[in-house]
Amino acid sequence: MSGGAGEGGAPALEIWGGVECTVNRVGDAYHDQLERSGHARRLDDLDRFAELGIRALRYPVLWERTAPDGRARFAWADARLGRLRELGVRPIVGLVHHGSGPPGTSLLDPSFVEGLARFARAVAERYPWVEDYTPVNEPLTTARFSGLYGHWYPHGQDGRAFVRALLTQCRAIAAAMRAVRGVNPRARLVQTEDLGKTFSTPLLAYQAEHENHRRWLSLDLLMGRVDRDHPFYPQLLDWGASPGELEVFVASPCPPDILGVNHYITSERFIDERLERYPSWFHGGNDRHAYADVEAVRVVAGGVGGHLARLLEVWERYRRPVAITEAHLGGSREEQLRWLAEAHGAAVAARAGGVDVRAVTAWALLGSFDWDSLVVRDRGRYEPGVFDVRGQAPRPTALAGLVRALARGAPFEHPVLATPGWWRRPERLLYPPVRVEEGSGAAPVEPCDDGAARCEPPGRGAAIEPSGRGAAGQAEGPPVLIAGATGTLGRAFARLCAYRGLPHRLMGRLDMDIADPASVERALDRHAPWAVVNAAGYVRVDDAELEPHRCERENASGPAVLAAACRARGVRLVTFSSDQVFDGTGATPYVETDPARPLSAYGRSKAAAEQQVLSIFPTALVVRTAAFIDPWDASTFVAAALRALRDGRPFSAAEDLIVTPTYTPDLVNAALDLLIDGEAGLWHLANRDAVTWAELVARVAALARVDARRLVRCSSHALYLVAPRPRYSALGSRRGLLLPALDDALARYLVERDGAPAR
Repeated sequence: MSGGAGEGGAPALEIWGGVECTVNRVGDAYHDQLERSGHARRLDDLDRFAELGIRALRYPVLWERTAPDGRARFAWADARLGRLRELGVRPIVGLVHHGSGPPGTSLLDPSFVEGLARFARAVAERYPWVEDYTPVNEPLTTARFSGLYGHWYPHGQDGRAFVRALLTQCRAIAAAMRAVRGVNPRARLVQTEDLGKTFSTPLLAYQAEHENHRRWLSLDLLMGRVDRDHPFYPQLLDWGASPGELEVFVASPCPPDILGVNHYITSERFIDERLERYPSWFHGGNDRHAYADVEAVRVVAGGVGGHLARLLEVWERYRRPVAITEAHLGGSREEQLRWLAEAHGAAVAARAGGVDVRAVTAWALLGSFDWDSLVVRDRGRYEPGVFDVRGQAPRPTALAGLVRALARGAPFEHPVLATPGWWRRPERLLYPPVRVEEGSGAAPVEPCDDGAARCEPPGRGAAIEPSGRGAAGQAEGPPVLIAGATGTLGRAFARLCAYRGLPHRLMGRLDMDIADPASVERALDRHAPWAVVNAAGYVRVDDAELEPHRCERENASGPAVLAAACRARGVRLVTFSSDQVFDGTGATPYVETDPARPLSAYGRSKAAAEQQVLSIFPTALVVRTAAFIDPWDASTFVAAALRALRDGRPFSAAEDLIVTPTYTPDLVNAALDLLIDGEAGLWHLANRDAVTWAELVARVAALARVDARRLVRCSSHALYLVAPRPRYSALGSRRGLLLPALDDALARYLVERDGAPAR
């Protein structure tokens, strides 16, 4: 492949990108990630990708999208592959991505093979300059989900369907590459697969061995290795494969030019017959034993090997060039940064050990939808990637800065990288820890029931961070300073910073009086934070009418003092405003550019703070939000309403004031992500739905199955409120609707207030 020389004349380690492009079928419905991310309609995304400095892009010219009725329509691909060529980004063309082909075929249909081959030839003839292909992404994973577990079409749920789906895809890969090479003999096969490993207790070593042989099947078939001596050969015959069709792979192998490793933390599994240790939804088994199947990272005492262990395994097994072809982690921004940095560090370490690693791929450049449910339903659950697509245009996240730096070979500094990822921290363990050895096949050894501290495995699987320091070193970087120790929002920030592995200091007024410049200077000098979260302030809207000067000091003067101090030190700042800055004369959700026209002293203090903070410190982040729902504060409106209704007491709520309630865990997580991204200016953050206060109570009561007949719907005048409120203060956004829908938030509130972690 093209690329500059590395050490010893080896090709330089490249940075690739990839667009999540799954088109999977569930029943008669197709789930199309390109449509959901909007990329199907945005040609200029390719310019955004090229600006990152990536050398190659895994890019879809999908059979289902391009030739759904058998006739190929290349206009969409023409524009995009042509633009990539102009930009100097090498496409790695994918033809099927977790799909089953157009409606007339499936993974169990022999015609799938010839159909894909015909389509592949048409693509090669249309784009003879394209040299890199992935005809079928992750054939083994797709065979499992479509043939063994029944998640995707054709919804098989047995070994015979699994084997047929796998063999069909592998035959199709070989046939497609023959067709492509008939046009372009230089074409290369970049074959991707998820090679997650299974660990077990001693009793279940046989099942772990079965799964660990199975995980290599797609690559072993293409390499021509599945002969009569292959450990899975008898099982393949038992599940319906014929000796003749297996012999075809041996006689005519289609070895990949690049072996693509798609490694996900959830793909590493641990199976355990001690069902009492695990929740019932993890229970399953085979015809010999019942067992729980859980993420290995949650139970294996020393952690799992990660990218480095998988790269070494692939190299030792095949001795062919390898690449990390998907590096993506769903979750908070700092964990996404830590995951990609660790993946790159693993590639560098593997190369230093003699492994021919060609690239690391920043996967899901535009994020992905509903992978938390394996894309079996449309729930709108979005995970951002290098870009966040929830605004009017894709917005680069902090990952974009990391990708640019890696592509240039430049250092990347961010305070959150001083802490290892959650998969390297002790709190990852949710169940009694067990010690296993990475290096062997199933390799169960004795349980480690006395805690994880004495159960560290050999160092081969240890993560290598970009700095060269092992991730086991629990280094703590500069903290986030949180003002507002006694408030709902400040406590929520502290709780979630701890959960996310963000060092922090929670400050009360005695620790830092935000309206006193000297107090602020002392606190910043002492703690040297990289960011300040101002969650302090005067929150009693009605009382503010009686003591406006105190409200002004806390809500306007304090944020201005913080802004000046943070600007002087180059410290990031996020401070919070309110929907009460609006006058309520609108009829559609207010956006960031709408003028502030407050009605109350409280609203005027917040509007003044916005103006002063952004005038002093234009790169500060000012978040407008509203109507907190908090799982940890029993004094909030929703908590009080549920208590009253459960007790059979009347509860009055206004039916003439419309707001957008905000679940504090969602608010805090989104604000921290924006802070890490380096976002600035005004941003509206609230859960997506405008309701009256009375409707809010009715909704949460219905979800909680609480009798709401004692709910008293009344006018705001009947509540004898001192401060005027805007009739309509719903918040929308032109910058990005980052928080989930209100009903989603309320459902999680009811679970998380009872002790489950809010994420």
